[in-house]
Amino acid sequence: MTGALPRALAAEVIAAVRFDGRSLKAALPDALARLHDPRDRALCEAISFESVRWLPRYEFWLARLLDRPLPAAARRVHGLLLGGLAQLDAMGLSDYAAISATAEAARTLRQPRLVGLVNAVLRRFVREREALRAALASSPEAAAAHPRWLLDRLAADWPQDSACILEGNNTQAPMWLRVNARRTTREAYAALLAADGIDAEPAVSASQALRLARPLAPTRLPGWSVGLVSVQDLSAQRAVPLLDAQPGDRVLDIGAAPGGKTAQILETFQALGEVVALDIDATRLARVEGTLARLGLSARCIQGDAARPGDWWDGMPFDRILLDAPCSATGVIRRQPDIKWHRREEDIAALVRRQAELLDAAWPMLRPGGRLVYATCSVLRDENDRQIDAFLARTPSARAIPPPDGLGRRAGAGAQRFPQREGGDGFFYAILDKDPADGAAGPDAGRMR
Repeated sequence: MTGALPRALAAEVIAAVRFDGRSLKAALPDALARLHDPRDRALCEAISFESVRWLPRYEFWLARLLDRPLPAAARRVHGLLLGGLAQLDAMGLSDYAAISATAEAARTLRQPRLVGLVNAVLRRFVREREALRAALASSPEAAAAHPRWLLDRLAADWPQDSACILEGNNTQAPMWLRVNARRTTREAYAALLAADGIDAEPAVSASQALRLARPLAPTRLPGWSVGLVSVQDLSAQRAVPLLDAQPGDRVLDIGAAPGGKTAQILETFQALGEVVALDIDATRLARVEGTLARLGLSARCIQGDAARPGDWWDGMPFDRILLDAPCSATGVIRRQPDIKWHRREEDIAALVRRQAELLDAAWPMLRPGGRLVYATCSVLRDENDRQIDAFLARTPSARAIPPPDGLGRRAGAGAQRFPQREGGDGFFYAILDKDPADGAAGPDAGRMR
C-alpha cells in the first residue's frame, strides 16, 4: 500500500529514540536516505518529529489502548503505533488513510501477525479519542508532553511564563537563515529566494536574518553551495554582535562546533587579528572546518578542552571570548524534542559545574579591558542568570554590562529569551567586561585549583 514504507521507517526512528536512547538528529538521516520521493521523506520526517514531540502523551494513551505491553521483539511496532497516534492527533491526517497505511506498514517491518493489532488499536483510538483527551487531566506530564521534573523546574523558575514556554516547546520551529555579509546583502539574497518562489521575511532584531515561510532542505537554497547563506536560529544569531569586536582583535570561540557562530564572527567583524575556534571533539571540529570552507572563511581550529587552557593555549590573551556553554538545551526542545525524553534532572547539576569550570578557565585568557559573552540555549535559571551571579560574586575583575533593549527578558545580569512561535529559540546572554586594571593573563592561569 502506498505510504507504508515511510511509516515503517518512521517507526524505526521512533523506536530508536524511545528504546535505544538515540537522538532524532542521529536516527532520522539514515531513514530519509532510503526514501526517494520528497513527499515520502517529508511524511517520514513529520511522523518522526510529531511522535517524539508528543511522546509522553502518546505513551499515556497507548497504555490505555493496549491490553498488555508489546514484547521487546515488537519495539518497532510500538514505534509504529506511536506514529499512528501522531498522524491521527497532531498531524490530523485522514483516519482511514492513516490507519490503513500504518497497519500495512507492520508487514514492511516483517510483523504480519501484528497488522490486525495495529489496525484495532488505532481504530479504538478514533472511537475513544474524546475520552482519551479528557483523561489527560489526570496526568500533567501527558497533558503538557513534558517530564515532571522539567514541569516543576519551569514552574519554579518562571511561574508567570511556564505555560508559554511549554506551548513554544510543543510547536514546530521556524527555519531561520543568516545571510553571509561577506558575500551578499540580505536584500539581494531575499530577491534570490523570491525568484525561486521561496517566501521569506526579514527580522527586525538581527541584520542578516531571514525567516522562511516554510522549511526546506538547506541544499535547495539558492547559493548554498557557494556560501551565500547559512541556517541559524534567530536567537543564536543575536549572541555574536554582543562581542563588539574591533579591528585587530583576537577572538576565541569556545565550543565552536558546528561552526555557525565562528562563521558569524568572521562575517560580522572586519579585519580581525585572529579567530580561534575551539572544540573538545575532533569529529565536531571537522564540521567547523567544513562550515568555514563552504562559506569561504578561515579560522584557526584547535581541538582542546577549554577548561584546561594550559594544554593548548599559547599564552597570548584574547580581546573577545564567546563561551557558548554546554547546557540542558531546554530552549531548543522544539527543534530537538527527544531532549524531553532523554534529559534527566540529575544532568543539570553536572552541567552547571561544567559551565562554572569553563567560565573560571576562560576568564584568565581574556585581556584586561576585554569582553566575554556567555550564552546558552537553556531556559533554566541555574544555568543562566544564577550561574552568572555566582561568577560575578567570586570574580572581582568581572563587570556585567546591561544587555541591550530588546534582547530578551532581563534576568539577573543577563537577558533571557523564551521559544516563540514565529521568533527564535530559548536563549540566555550575559556580557562580561574585564577590569582594565586586572593583572596580566598567563598560560597556566586557567588551570582549576
